[in-house]
Order: sequence, then C-alpha cells, then structure tokens
Amino acid sequence: MSVQAQKSVIPESHKDLLESKALAHVATIGPKGEPQVNPVWFGWDGEHILFSQTKARQKYRNLLRDPRIALSIVDPENPYRYLEIRGRVIRIDEDPDRKFINSMAKKYLGVDEYPWHQPGDERVIIVVQPEHTTHMG
Repeated sequence: MSVQAQKSVIPESHKDLLESKALAHVATIGPKGEPQVNPVWFGWDGEHILFSQTKARQKYRNLLRDPRIALSIVDPENPYRYLEIRGRVIRIDEDPDRKFINSMAKKYLGVDEYPWHQPGDERVIIVVQPEHTTHMG
C-alpha cells in the first residue's frame, strides 16, 4: 500500500495571505452552540495554521470541547480578496517560554517579546489542519 502526501487545500493564488501580516478572524463554537469570533495573529508552517491563546480564554475552552474551527483572512491591500479556511484543531501545544507568541510579536509588531504578557498567563499554541477553503479575488 502506498502512502501519498496530502494535497494542500490552500489555493496557490492565496498562499501569500498566509505569509502576510493580515489578522485571521477565528470562529469557534461556544458552549451553547453559538458562534464566537475574534481576530488573532497567526503563523503558517506550510501545512498548518498556528495561533496563540491563553488557557483562560473562551476560545481555548471552546476548542477543547469541539475542535471544529473556521478562519477568515482578508487581504490588507484589497478588502475584496479573502481566504476562508475550515478545519480542525489537531493539536494544542504548551508554550511555557512564550517562544511562539514572541515570534508572532516579531512578525506583527517588529519587537522581540510579546508586550502584553500578564503574570500567570498559560500560553498554548493552537494547531489547525485546513480541510476546506473558499476564496475570492
């Protein structure tokens, strides 16, 4: 039996948005089935979307309960061009040294350390496997 590499569902025409400084609006499913959405900084490792979250946030609790997720990324240069990604959280990694959130601060703010760290914050990295996309522009 041969194993084939999974073909990326991200269209070539919109991969540039994954390297941009655009925010991703992330939607999860709340405890009563209601949608919950907010913008986040994100990274792309060539296969997965990654974003940081603290364990105290509702989004973290939503994803522990239900790993389904949707993200919308609008081109900062053209608001009529976007990429929507639907998928699943396949892993939640601990980030005790804040290495990932610091890398996002470098990407988005040009600083070496995340400036809004609060004592006691427990950071995790949400790892999303894209399963379906829609796009425009």
